[in-house]
Amino acid sequence: MIIILYIAALIFAIAFAVLVVYLSKTLSSAQRTLNNVASTLEGLEKQMEGITVETTALLNKTNHLAEDISDKSQRLNTLVDGVKGIGESIQDFNASIQSISSNVSTVAEKNSEQAAQAVKWGQIGMDLYKKFKREKKTEA
Repeated sequence: MIIILYIAALIFAIAFAVLVVYLSKTLSSAQRTLNNVASTLEGLEKQMEGITVETTALLNKTNHLAEDISDKSQRLNTLVDGVKGIGESIQDFNASIQSISSNVSTVAEKNSEQAAQAVKWGQIGMDLYKKFKREKKTEA
């Protein structure tokens, strides 16, 4: 019976040794994996630092660009207001010209008969003058 006890202790010792060997292999593999993860995280941290610096610079440039666009927009608004004023002035000028043209047309229509008579009298006067000149030439 003591032999069985020794055999059991021996089996237990061998099993424990196998367990320790496999457990050490597993822990060694886990350590390598964790070392790789740590290395990867260090590289990622360095990349993130670079990205952070570049992002900060880009944000500063974007803010500067936004300020520049805002300033130019204000200047453009002033220009648009000036052009609007010029457009309104031109519209007023066109309305004045149309009013004057309408008045001239109305006066011309009212005086068209008198103008026609003036043209007729002018034509008669020219005819008389030509006749007078011809007679003067024939007498001379």
